[in-house]
Amino acid sequence: MAYNLRWGILATGGIAETFVKDLLLNPSKRGVTDVAHTVVAVASSSSKSSADSFVQRLQIPRPCATYGSYKEAVTNPDVQAVYVASPHSHHFQHAMLALEAGKHVLCEKAFTVNAAQAKVLCEVAQKKGLFLMEAVWTRYFPLSIQVRELVQSGAVGEVLRVVSDLSIGADPETAWKSDHRMVNKDLAGGALLDLGVYALTWVFQILYHTLPRAQRRAPSQITSHMSKYPGTGSDEEATMLLTFPTTTPSALPKRTSHAVAMTAFRVATDPDNRGSAGPSIQIHGTKGHILIFGPAYRPERYRVVPKAEPGQTATFQDVHVPIPGDARGMFWEADEVARCVRDGKPESDTLPWEESIVIMEVMDQVRQQGGLVYPESIESTTYPLDL
Repeated sequence: MAYNLRWGILATGGIAETFVKDLLLNPSKRGVTDVAHTVVAVASSSSKSSADSFVQRLQIPRPCATYGSYKEAVTNPDVQAVYVASPHSHHFQHAMLALEAGKHVLCEKAFTVNAAQAKVLCEVAQKKGLFLMEAVWTRYFPLSIQVRELVQSGAVGEVLRVVSDLSIGADPETAWKSDHRMVNKDLAGGALLDLGVYALTWVFQILYHTLPRAQRRAPSQITSHMSKYPGTGSDEEATMLLTFPTTTPSALPKRTSHAVAMTAFRVATDPDNRGSAGPSIQIHGTKGHILIFGPAYRPERYRVVPKAEPGQTATFQDVHVPIPGDARGMFWEADEVARCVRDGKPESDTLPWEESIVIMEVMDQVRQQGGLVYPESIESTTYPLDL
């Protein structure tokens, strides 16, 4: 019999709607029979009527409690796990609220505003024996798993370089008002935390995570460039050059590997929305390349290009890994949460706490180099704090 995880949803915005729609799909449609999901509570910070509307619009099966405050939702005894879908600025406070209430937590990316907050969350989860995970859904795609396994198998030799980009081609002056979460510094807005985290996700999936845990090392050098959006002072573009003190998968001694991670508002990774501009991620190994097509957060196709040996013609292989059904693909991370809670695991092996913290530390350094500072209240590790 499948293990059923009972969810409480904090926030009723677009990302929460996408997540819940995927939760409501029959797991068997994606070949999953060991876990299932039920949404038992939804909370809006603005009003109970907003939560009611969310439940009605998504046709969430009853009984599903609705609340006009997050505190009420996390104290519901039927809730086992809480999905935090509020803006980055509030992740620390809302994840803490759930953990203090004894609930397991899946917290949207970026995990927190800074690494200090992420460390506190992990310490509290460990102390209370609760599961905690950053919701980087891309990690759990079958495509991501296949690519990591290819790298670990040595299919493209020793990987020495990764180039990764998530840029969306949006004019911030016309795309968003100044109070929108994408550009509002009070909500930790900007390209880095919202989009750049995906570019870094691919860098870390390949040059960090494919190594055995004991051999993983944080970047030894980080150099970055950042451009600010004049309208609010948030970042609208960031380019990061990372040096890792090892290679993958063999961890060659005295050999570094490099990555370029990019994100931007005004230019696009895929300007014609047809893939004509090429791959969004490139993995360069000594025996070939892996090219990944589609947005960094949701790719569905990759190409393996082997190195041509003298006198031979290499044949590349295209692999299409579609997302089943009428779905976005967020159910796979939810399945991971359910399995970890079922098995009593405090963290996911696919995205352990220390890796989320290291990525937050990289973004801290990039912000420091770019002079990007958020309001003290949303950088704080004080809990509770009324934001």
